[in-house]
Amino acid sequence: MLHPAPGSDADMVEGERCTMSHERAITIRRLSENDLRLAQGIDVSEEGQSVFRYINGELTTEPRKWHRPALDAPRWERTITTWAQVHRWDVVIGAFDGATLIGMASLRYRLTETVAQLVSLHVSRAYRRHGVATRLLQELMRLARQSNARELYVSATPSASAIGFYTRHGFAPTAHVNQRLYDLEPEDIHMTLTL
Repeated sequence: MLHPAPGSDADMVEGERCTMSHERAITIRRLSENDLRLAQGIDVSEEGQSVFRYINGELTTEPRKWHRPALDAPRWERTITTWAQVHRWDVVIGAFDGATLIGMASLRYRLTETVAQLVSLHVSRAYRRHGVATRLLQELMRLARQSNARELYVSATPSASAIGFYTRHGFAPTAHVNQRLYDLEPEDIHMTLTL
C-alpha cells in the first residue's frame, strides 16, 4: 500500500523536472500502484571487480568479480512485493523520460521513531550518471524531513557505484545497524545520513 507524504498532496512531485546532459527533460512524480508494473523496463544490470566491506569501523574493499543481471517481469514482481511487504515502503517515486519509467525510489517513513528508511533506489543502466539518482534521493530526503525523520537509513549494495553515490551525498557507514535489516542483507553496507 502506498501512502501520501505526511502533510503533503499526493501529487507533490508532479511536474518536477531535471535536465540530463543530453537535454532530455526528466519528470519526477509519485508512482501509483498501477505504475509499479512499469518497473520491469528499468535495466538494473551492473557488474564490478570489487565489493566493499565494513569491518571494525572501517570501510574497505576486497577483490571479487560480481554481476547483477537485468530482472525479468516475474523477478520484478517478486522484488516489488518484498519491498512492499517486508520493508513496508510508504511512498514510491519515479523518474520518467516521456512515458518511460527510467528510475524509481521508495521510502519508509518510520524505520524507528526518528529514522526513515530509503528502501530502494534504481536507475536504468542507460540513464546512470546523469543526475537522475540524485534527484530521486533529494526528493526522498525532502519527504523524510517532512515526516519529521532526523536520519535516513539505507542498506546499500556493497558496489563501488552504490557506496560512492551514497558517500558523495553525505551517508556514512553505521555501527548501529538495524538488526532486522542486517539479517535480511548482511553483505550490504548499512549507512545513515543526518537530515
